[in-house]
Amino acid sequence: MIANIQEFDTQYWVKTRASLNPEQSTFLFWNGSIYASIPGKKKKLLFNLIGVSVSRCIPNPGGGWDYISRELNYYLHPVTNEVLDRWENPWIRETVPIVQIVNNPVQGYFKGKFPAYVNGNKTTFAFDIFPTYPNSLTKEPKFVEYSPQPTYETAEFFKLTVSTADLLDLKVKTVSQLELNWNRTGQWLPWMRMGEFPGYLIYTVRGNKVNKFTQLPKLLQKEINTRCPSYKEAPTSHYNVEEMITSGIYFKQHFNACFDAENCSYPKAV
Repeated sequence: MIANIQEFDTQYWVKTRASLNPEQSTFLFWNGSIYASIPGKKKKLLFNLIGVSVSRCIPNPGGGWDYISRELNYYLHPVTNEVLDRWENPWIRETVPIVQIVNNPVQGYFKGKFPAYVNGNKTTFAFDIFPTYPNSLTKEPKFVEYSPQPTYETAEFFKLTVSTADLLDLKVKTVSQLELNWNRTGQWLPWMRMGEFPGYLIYTVRGNKVNKFTQLPKLLQKEINTRCPSYKEAPTSHYNVEEMITSGIYFKQHFNACFDAENCSYPKAV
């Protein structure tokens, strides 16, 4: 059967990504792998990855929905799946601190129509995005060896597949039967200290949605309980900030703590 493309009102995307109940936090978690791609070389598995987004949607008085969330990503040992705090960089032959991803807030605004592929009992929302913006790290000389590129560029490909019946059921406030597929290519991470070294990273990730903190993988529950307890719930309103926290901004804000040889500060409790 060939899927047909249909456009859905905002509420159907909201119940997919989060919930139509503004009092409810939902969790999207994922795991996967990160590879290094270097010209002329075989792809190299660097890390496994596990992460979570805890999110909420709130009706906006002007129409549409405010989306508010917090995100965590942990870099894991590719064999043991232990959370890493140091990495032996095989190209520069140095051991560098790992700066985990602690993004708070990640927020936006949902309004309009959202196309999706409907294939019988499965519906898939697909998004291809290509973020490009000035790299703020290049404005300070001390960060040049970590991230010298004047422009940050990446490509991300999302597919969220849900039950068509749950999606269309007006009694269902949040679609829990959700499968996430996320693929990404991006520049070297600043903490890797790769500088102008040629190449890039490839991410391949799968995930699911749950409605309770206790349904998350045990590793994420432990890390949130001990390091980032605020991630048990989504924020309750939009933050009044000019920009969202990204991995680059977090790296810059916590550079001194993370790169203090006597201090392993990952991730900072927020």
